[in-house]
Amino acid sequence: MNRGQVYSVSAINRFIKDMFSNEYALSVVFVKGEISNCKYHSSGHVYFTLKDASSSLACVMFAGDRRGLSFRLTDGQEVVIGGTINVYERDGKYQLYAKKITLAGDGVLYEKYEQLKRKLEEKGYFDEKRKKPLPRYVKRVGIVTARTGAAVQDMMQIAARRNPYVQLILYPAKVQGEGASDTIVEGIRRLDSHGVDVIIVGRGGGSIEDLWAFNEEKTAQAIFECQTPIVSAVGHETDTTIADYVADLRAPTPSAAAELVVYDVRQALEQLYGGKERLMRNLFDRIDAARLDLSHMKKMLKSYNPESQMRQKRQYVTDMEDKLSHQWERILNEKKHRLQLLAGRLDGLSPLKRLSGGFAYVADEKGTRVDRAEMVKPGDVLDITWCDGTVRTKAE
Repeated sequence: MNRGQVYSVSAINRFIKDMFSNEYALSVVFVKGEISNCKYHSSGHVYFTLKDASSSLACVMFAGDRRGLSFRLTDGQEVVIGGTINVYERDGKYQLYAKKITLAGDGVLYEKYEQLKRKLEEKGYFDEKRKKPLPRYVKRVGIVTARTGAAVQDMMQIAARRNPYVQLILYPAKVQGEGASDTIVEGIRRLDSHGVDVIIVGRGGGSIEDLWAFNEEKTAQAIFECQTPIVSAVGHETDTTIADYVADLRAPTPSAAAELVVYDVRQALEQLYGGKERLMRNLFDRIDAARLDLSHMKKMLKSYNPESQMRQKRQYVTDMEDKLSHQWERILNEKKHRLQLLAGRLDGLSPLKRLSGGFAYVADEKGTRVDRAEMVKPGDVLDITWCDGTVRTKAE
């Protein structure tokens, strides 16, 4: 900002807010202190003050972030708050925007959790590309959980209901307290070498301390190195364990894991029967089509049979003979009729017929017809022909 220039209050507050926003150290902080002046607003937001022996800090947790809060805030609680420091521009005061709140005893564990999470994420333990798909039809399911408790009983009941033919192999592990992570790691490695189709690792819900065995690096390492697909089934909704991030698939509860892993044999049988029906329909349709093709081919083969060809050719020759005969008969009749007409016309023009009627044919001695008087001179010799003979005469 320029020295000597006069600024508005809003400009100053905005400048300070920008300074807070651009300060990386304030983007993610963990602050420990005591809750005081806690107020739950009707909007769902929580406003309170975090204080220690010599100072206090205004805090707010918005309604959207309260889904991760597993207890109710009250005055006097010792907590660790993870969030962001920024300025509320309207009032010109800075405050802590809480994203995560744990009781003081859990705060240290949460810091360790965040450090390990960042470390493993950088090493690629959470990479989706390396996660293995679950087999669709499993025969043997390995389970790493406590021998007693609701988790294993729920999984057994669900597996028996969905598919009683699936074999469940339990590795009884400690899931809480000292040495729990060692037994979980041992169970994963034993079942991985035992040749099961999928492994479920989990337990029922609890506090962050109760679930800490699933946040240990050795547990994450065992899951990461396992060749068998692993489903993490830690029964909690608000938090996510390190095991959840590393596993090939996360289930919200052990019961849900059993539902995901063990296929429903009834649905499989329905699909199988449906496939069988479709196959039979397709088969019968193909048989019917083949029969039609065969019938058509038989007809074609019959038509190409030499004997049939000979019969057809004979019939064709017979038909052609009949047709030719009819044509010749028609032509002959037409010619006869025309001949009769011409004969009649010729008969009408016949000299003999005329001669028989009293007429005579006159020709000179050269045989040239004389049909006019002017053609005759005195002394010409003429031949006069009647129907019964010829007389030679001389013109006077």
